[in-house]
Amino acid sequence: MSPRGRPRAFDREHVLNQAMLVFWERGYDGASLAELTEAMGIKPPSLYAAFGDKEALFREAIEHYQSAYGRHTMRALTEEPTARAAVEAMLRDNACAYVEPGHPKGCMVVLAATNCTPANASVWKFLAASRDEVRQQLHERLRRGVEEGDLAATVDIDALSALYATVFYGLTMQARDGVSLDSLMTVIDLALSMWPENGGGAASTMDTAPSAP
Repeated sequence: MSPRGRPRAFDREHVLNQAMLVFWERGYDGASLAELTEAMGIKPPSLYAAFGDKEALFREAIEHYQSAYGRHTMRALTEEPTARAAVEAMLRDNACAYVEPGHPKGCMVVLAATNCTPANASVWKFLAASRDEVRQQLHERLRRGVEEGDLAATVDIDALSALYATVFYGLTMQARDGVSLDSLMTVIDLALSMWPENGGGAASTMDTAPSAP
């Protein structure tokens, strides 16, 4: 039995994971301290002692989410051999992850702070910066595709990266609304059919034929 006054020991990773699930499901503003501590199985003093305030806990929960569930995007954009293969893997792998059982649907980075009170604007800005980083990584991958020859130099990579970033973030809202994986994949098929024909062509010309399986 622990001596009186000694803080209760707990598995930090486990309680952080529980906090992550609450934030993911309820959002930052919607997650009350009572819900968080109940899910984590600790008292408020232990939460503050271990993690700081609610926002500090949230930021650490986002880092935990990105390491546990956010690997697909970086893997796709860094490991796939062509720009098109990278975009396809990014969309399909994340769509599968968004509807997996055992955790809330969709992407926590998108859903956890779609709206925040003015007092919590820093949380919204924190997640907006994370989303913008993904857009920049996608843009950089397309730019690399031009350099490596699998995208023509005439392709408007600003427009193309904006298109696929919009599809990417739209998938998470659809998943949260209960849209099936098959339906998400149909959306992805259509989005990929808009890839520039032969990897290039005029900046305003997109191939509207379905992509080959």
